[in-house]
Amino acid sequence: MRSQSELEGVTLLGNTKTQYATTYLPEILEKFPNKHPENDYMVTLNCPEFTSLCPKTGQPDFAEIKINYIPDGFLVESKSLKLYLFSFRNHGDFHEDCVNIIMKDLVALLQPKYLEVEGIFTPRGGISIYPFANYGKTGTEYESRAKDRLFTVIATAR
Repeated sequence: MRSQSELEGVTLLGNTKTQYATTYLPEILEKFPNKHPENDYMVTLNCPEFTSLCPKTGQPDFAEIKINYIPDGFLVESKSLKLYLFSFRNHGDFHEDCVNIIMKDLVALLQPKYLEVEGIFTPRGGISIYPFANYGKTGTEYESRAKDRLFTVIATAR
């Protein structure tokens, strides 16, 4: 069981007065301590209803966002992640930008051993776009694994 001190930074979970941001809000992300930093294990998070706006036309873009990470000292609190991803709803950026922004925000929050974000955007104009961005902690084996994984994803693109 987690102690109260471990949950001090978790403020959104259990809050019945949830407010949904209408603009990009990275500061809403929350984390809590990983009780097993000595173990390498993968956490997979899936958001099948991600939306953002085209920065040129303002038309909505729809995607499934998949996040995989190997935590180090912290884990992301899932309700805060949901609200964070929801905050992109009125955010105007290209698909590639959204995926890279999500990756960078999660790396800044968690400092994980490894993290990857994949966007599976629905076609618009007859073209599907599947951006993929990843990170491996500098100076560790995960740095080279990230590069290997990046080229594996490219080679096996849908």
